Amino acid sequence: MTDDNVQLVVVGSIGIDTIETPFDRREEILGGSVSYACAAASFYTTVGMVGVVGEDFPDEFLEVYRGFGIDLAGLQRAAGRTFRWSGVYEADMVNRRTLLTELNVFEAFSPELPDAYRDAPFFLLGNISPELQLHVLEQARAPRFVVADTMDLWINIARDALEGVIGKVDMLTLNDGEARLLTDEYNLRQCAESILDMGPTYVVIKKGEHGAMLVSRNGIALLPAYPVGETLDPTGAGDAFAGGFMGALARDGEIDDAHVRQALLHGATVASFGVQDFSLDRLRTLSPDLVSARLRELKAMIGQ
Repeated sequence: MTDDNVQLVVVGSIGIDTIETPFDRREEILGGSVSYACAAASFYTTVGMVGVVGEDFPDEFLEVYRGFGIDLAGLQRAAGRTFRWSGVYEADMVNRRTLLTELNVFEAFSPELPDAYRDAPFFLLGNISPELQLHVLEQARAPRFVVADTMDLWINIARDALEGVIGKVDMLTLNDGEARLLTDEYNLRQCAESILDMGPTYVVIKKGEHGAMLVSRNGIALLPAYPVGETLDPTGAGDAFAGGFMGALARDGEIDDAHVRQALLHGATVASFGVQDFSLDRLRTLSPDLVSARLRELKAMIGQ
């Protein structure tokens, strides 16, 4: 069933993960960029999911999505196994070692938007190939605001297509190392200015536990990460950050520098909860009141 009022469409990966951190090991848990981003966005707006799963995808994971109120009309089920990833985090909870990556049905994924999704005003293009991101953009009729995420792989093997995406979106998000790789600059301000010259209105350079830098033609805003007392699993933090940001922006409906900055604080707040447990477990128990309380704390920390 499709919700004709879907305000935000999120496209990306859905996976089944096995993750080990210094605190615990969890096998066959729900993961993928779409899972984290849609869950985070659901606290603010109506969100539609576009991704692919295999025949082995558990019904209990579908119920998790439904528990967040996520519209599943764009969820494809294909013959074969669901994308799988396994990794081990080092003691710093930043560096990790990938043990296994099985693309499975994700390898042949071609995102197709339900008709109602094509009129959505907000789109979040998760970390998929630039060719697929362009394919989604061709189906969107008149989006108001589009964010694309990327990574070093696409910078290295699909730069031309990636630059095509960057020229069509309103915001690009990437981490500091990726910004340097993309632009051949080292200074992050110069990196961001080079990316702005490619076409987007905004660039967000993510710096992990040190927050993010938002750059537009009007200047720079430094956005802190909420200092979480204990991180159990950092997987998906960047996706939850992007999802919470886009959800808040879609809810408010205003697009300017001030609203973008405020929406990014919402994203940082929701993401800070996500890392406090594995998979979506902490987000599943989270209430809007707790999000609002932590947001107030974060704003107080930066003098807002």
